[in-house]
Amino acid sequence: MGLCFSCAIKVSGSSSSNAAAAGGGQQCQPAAQNRKGKQEEAAAGRRAGGKVPCGKRTDFGYDKDFQSRYAIGKLLGHGQFGYTFVATNKANGERVAVKRIDKNKMVLPIAVEDVKREVKILKALQGHENVVHFHNAFEDDSYVYIVMELCEGGELLDRILAKKDSRYSEKDAAIVVRQMLKVAAECHLHGLVHRDMKPENFLFKSKKEDSSLKATDFGLSDFINPGKRFHDIVGSAYYVAPEVLKRRSGPESDVWSIGVITYILLSGRRPFWDKTEDGIFREVLKNKPDFRRKPWPSISSSAKDFVNKLLVKDPRARLTAAQALSHPWVREGGDASEIPLDISVLHYMRQFVKYSRFKQFALRALASTLNEDELAALRDQFDAIDVDKNNAISLEEMRHALAKDLPWRLKGPRVQEILQAQIDTNTDGLVDFSEFVAATLHVHQLVEHDSEKWQSISQAAFNKFDVDGDGYITPEELRMHTGLKGSINPLLEEADIDKDGRISLDEFRRLLKTASMSSRNVPTPTGASNPQKL
Repeated sequence: MGLCFSCAIKVSGSSSSNAAAAGGGQQCQPAAQNRKGKQEEAAAGRRAGGKVPCGKRTDFGYDKDFQSRYAIGKLLGHGQFGYTFVATNKANGERVAVKRIDKNKMVLPIAVEDVKREVKILKALQGHENVVHFHNAFEDDSYVYIVMELCEGGELLDRILAKKDSRYSEKDAAIVVRQMLKVAAECHLHGLVHRDMKPENFLFKSKKEDSSLKATDFGLSDFINPGKRFHDIVGSAYYVAPEVLKRRSGPESDVWSIGVITYILLSGRRPFWDKTEDGIFREVLKNKPDFRRKPWPSISSSAKDFVNKLLVKDPRARLTAAQALSHPWVREGGDASEIPLDISVLHYMRQFVKYSRFKQFALRALASTLNEDELAALRDQFDAIDVDKNNAISLEEMRHALAKDLPWRLKGPRVQEILQAQIDTNTDGLVDFSEFVAATLHVHQLVEHDSEKWQSISQAAFNKFDVDGDGYITPEELRMHTGLKGSINPLLEEADIDKDGRISLDEFRRLLKTASMSSRNVPTPTGASNPQKL
């Protein structure tokens, strides 16, 4: 099989120059249905009709003194709407990359919005070690200029192809993958989905072997409301996730793409390949990655487990970016202490307070059946929130963590409600690790990753209620387990599907599964702002 990783076809959506922040070459051309391709056709028609392009009529609000501050140098590359150059800061001699976008080609309002959104994204991610540094945006009558860090180490793609057999060692691959996952996790905390994770969109800061990796191209990226889905198909064919093709995608699609990149890094092959775009899509939707062909038999079981858990077709069962950073294969020899907050953990904490009392008790029982290794990812999350390292999460620490989830921005009484209502079971004003696990457990992943293990732990959790071992949880047993007084019947109603006044094992498992499903489809918070206005 050939190794033309770089010619991934654009499915649809905008396209920006890959050389936006580096000395890379020209990008492959997108497919015919590319959204900006349509814009260019419209541009020709409108110019012919004498109408002034929308870009020429727009004041972007950017600084107007680019020419007095920077001197443009050699051309690095170009896309459909502009060129990327090396430039020099006249004040201090610093070399930067400048993407110069032609206002004449911004015919439709959507083209203007694309540019504004890309600048907003770069500002939002400013300061992250694995995102190209954004300096400033400028404009004049003819162009918009986006000034960024100059990365001269080349594309990740080029380094893959330069390796022996076009593949990385496991240790080196893990270092690269860890940096990509950190970018994805940071994006998701900002309510942002990258939507085009691929080797061409990651550049090395320098030519050194240990150079840091930088995400550079956010031309297809977009903000998304909590619980909402994208319904358009965008991305690059080899890296596109199944749910994107089904037109119901979210942050999980970025993790799939990183799974594809990891497969390529380790094997020098694509996990899903065909001669045609439609054929690639069929492979993505129907087939599993092949771990039988060389070199996979010689690759560690931990690496294969990692790739498998990223290339799960069901996005609800796929690891999140932050969870993936806690996987043993990525952690080994890495900076395991720098695990970012997981967007899904924050969602689960919010959702837990809405669950019925019985569902909360059931989740606590399930959490108690898991060992330390199985809870490693949640321990990382707990430690990330527990800033003072006293093995308990305070109200202030909870408020600080939830404030990082920008699309929600919960404050004050709402944070206190989450902490004090049902998560803090012993009402001491703190959340310990066992309480945290019960509130943030990802049941759907437990079900999908290891069905035998799921059968075992759910049975063990059920047995904590089923004292007499007759296969049912009765009102008396539930009262005994919970210590609640008064009528116990309201607790049974949600789980007692056949209305026989008791809970079977199947009904108990179904109740647990609904917890995970509902928390991945949480409604938009009342009064939440438009995510594109962050």
